[in-house]
Amino acid sequence: MTYKIGGTELDPQPTTGRWISRRTTGIDGNGRPIYEPTRKFEIQWGLLNPEEYDDMQDHWLSIGATGSLVVDLPMYTTGTYTFQSYTGCYVYEPDPGEFFSGHYKNVKLLITNVVTPK
Repeated sequence: MTYKIGGTELDPQPTTGRWISRRTTGIDGNGRPIYEPTRKFEIQWGLLNPEEYDDMQDHWLSIGATGSLVVDLPMYTTGTYTFQSYTGCYVYEPDPGEFFSGHYKNVKLLITNVVTPK
């Protein structure tokens, strides 16, 4: 049960991860919302030292131009905390957050184009 991007296990593992609610793109003829077809997932680290952040940035630079990737994330809406591989995903550049006491605080990484069965 670990987060992976492009087959590489994230080290250190994120502190938190969350599914981001899909944006509505309109309303159908029956008054029901129409949602984006794909989902987003955000992972976050509470604190990273500069070397850990630099390693993350280097990893992103090595995969950023490759196109879509396979990412391992917790399954969307299941009764157990199980990870699943999702294909065709895109990874945004890491957001370093704030610099606090020699560490990067609240570092975020956004993964988009995640297709879930539900």
